[in-house]
Amino acid sequence: MPEPSHILLERFRKNFGTDIDLTLRPAYLDLLARFGNPQDHLPPVFHVAGTNGKGSTCAFLRAMLEAEGYTTHVYTSPHLVTFYERIRIAGKLIEEEELAGILAEAEKLMPPGAITLFEITTIAAFVAFARHKADFTILETGMGGRLDATNVVKKPLATIITRLSYDHIQHLGSTIDAIAREKAGIMRAGVPCFSAAQPERLALQTLIDAAVKKNAPLSVGGADWGVEERGAGFRFTDATRSLDLPPPALLGRHQYKNAGLAIAALSVLPQPLPKATIAQGLRTVNWPARLQHLTTGNLAALIPANAELWLDGGHNDSAGEILASQIKLWRKEDGAQPRPLYIVIGMLTTKRPAEFLSPFASDIEQLRAVPIPNEVLSFSAPALADEARKLGITSVGIAENVTEALRDLASQNFSVAPRIMICGSLYLAGIVLRLSQTYPGI
Repeated sequence: MPEPSHILLERFRKNFGTDIDLTLRPAYLDLLARFGNPQDHLPPVFHVAGTNGKGSTCAFLRAMLEAEGYTTHVYTSPHLVTFYERIRIAGKLIEEEELAGILAEAEKLMPPGAITLFEITTIAAFVAFARHKADFTILETGMGGRLDATNVVKKPLATIITRLSYDHIQHLGSTIDAIAREKAGIMRAGVPCFSAAQPERLALQTLIDAAVKKNAPLSVGGADWGVEERGAGFRFTDATRSLDLPPPALLGRHQYKNAGLAIAALSVLPQPLPKATIAQGLRTVNWPARLQHLTTGNLAALIPANAELWLDGGHNDSAGEILASQIKLWRKEDGAQPRPLYIVIGMLTTKRPAEFLSPFASDIEQLRAVPIPNEVLSFSAPALADEARKLGITSVGIAENVTEALRDLASQNFSVAPRIMICGSLYLAGIVLRLSQTYPGI
């Protein structure tokens, strides 16, 4: 029996590194070759890059394909609660024995040179996917595109680029065109590429230029296909059809656009998915920590009676805009007595708190800053609180952890039950789900 996977992963982490690597280095390519280049033996691949909405778009692809009876391999990152979330084989999370076995093989085959944790995880996914049958593969890039470890598939079925924004600028560049060039690196000659509507014109033009240079057919949201709200749901329209669809199970109007991007990309299938299948996928899609309402569990039990507890892993400017839009909608729905908004936030120092908080700073009644446990790059609570005060948020405090922050808020007297949002980091979101003890897996 191989050693447990968590021991092997920790050894890789200590011996080599944890960074998401942005160079397709010889050591990584060598290890792929020693495994027989499993990336060349995958079921047809949907390759997804972008800044915001990558995970949700992958979830929509999976839900719609599986609603039609197809099986899917899915590779996403980071995980929230359990490492196995990153690798889903034909609909089921990878089992411990198989993951440990592949990692043990990798350790024996390891060439000279460092292999990062993301690289070894990507190789494990490729190996597992190549050894099991499925109809399709869904691959999410890490932070990049052009030099991402996933970007070794020669001929995917389609490439997908979600909304682009400013994130990982220390690696991808500080301008939107530099970021767009990196993401466009997943395009392939002759392979259809589907892009979300891009709010920044320069980002879209960079993608168009890259598609022309690579001879990759490009289909863009808002031009070649579109999404518009209709009643309780939305309408998807492209050159061949118009579909009136129910709202997705994922909350937020932005999810209409992510769903539309997935529907557009699925047009590459030999037979279009029926409307009923798409609707079923929308109803059953599951992607935790994206405007997730926590109604039960240990943390929900701490909040005041009739209060609401929400969780969102967003952490950049676009995520802040999405939350601001939802907050505005909530206030409209609340009517004459809107719920006060209380924020519990933890962030990594690689992110920009002001850009995330600015879109909804004026809506915040109180804010509690917390550190992210066991993350060396976490903002300290006092430093994060200072960032919030600079935005003019007046009632700002600190807490040692999320539980303490919720207890502090619960001790106050409210004339209207509050709406509490825990946000700022997917790493924090994973901790919250573990604390809640309600996490059902994905």
